[in-house]
Amino acid sequence: MDSDTIWRHIDAERSSLADLLDGLTETQWSTPSLCPGWTVRDVAAHLAMAQSRVGDVVGPMLRSGFSMDRMIRQSAVTSPLGHDEITRTLRGFVGSRRRAPFVQETEPLLDILVHGQDICLPLGLDRPMPLDAARVAADRMVTLNRRPVVRLRPSLRGVRLEATDTDWSTGTGTTVRGPMRALVMVVAGRGRAVTRELSGDVSAAVGA
Repeated sequence: MDSDTIWRHIDAERSSLADLLDGLTETQWSTPSLCPGWTVRDVAAHLAMAQSRVGDVVGPMLRSGFSMDRMIRQSAVTSPLGHDEITRTLRGFVGSRRRAPFVQETEPLLDILVHGQDICLPLGLDRPMPLDAARVAADRMVTLNRRPVVRLRPSLRGVRLEATDTDWSTGTGTTVRGPMRALVMVVAGRGRAVTRELSGDVSAAVGA
């Protein structure tokens, strides 16, 4: 997928998620997301940090003991942004190609796709995922999961994931099938949230 198409998807996902967030109740904002320890609001606040500059992360990185995961978590949970500010910030990103430090343009894409589901699945809200964008995000996560420093989940071993609604697969071994959106969540380590959409040796892909 070329760069222009990637950014068109990112823009569309950010805009539509901002619209969805605008319609949430206070209770929904406070609902636990699929990210352990994060509410819906915390996930949305994290997405609103997608254009942080190097200077923005130096202090939080020092306070987190140079742990990227801890820094990201603390920054989201302690973000001072209110609900309206979060949605305004997301909309303000549309049309910009600025990225956080040290990430490729595929990272904002996978971030908005996966975190959109982290928000919507616990709320029982359906959020479609464009198939071509989902394939790109899944491929990028498969690559990241092979790198110990940045992996999103342990690498799937002995499992082949196969999409039922598009031409995409990865891995070798026992086959687990499902729609591309569900497989993206499996690769992102959220497989237990989508087990009803999967077939095959599901426990091999999502854990017992």
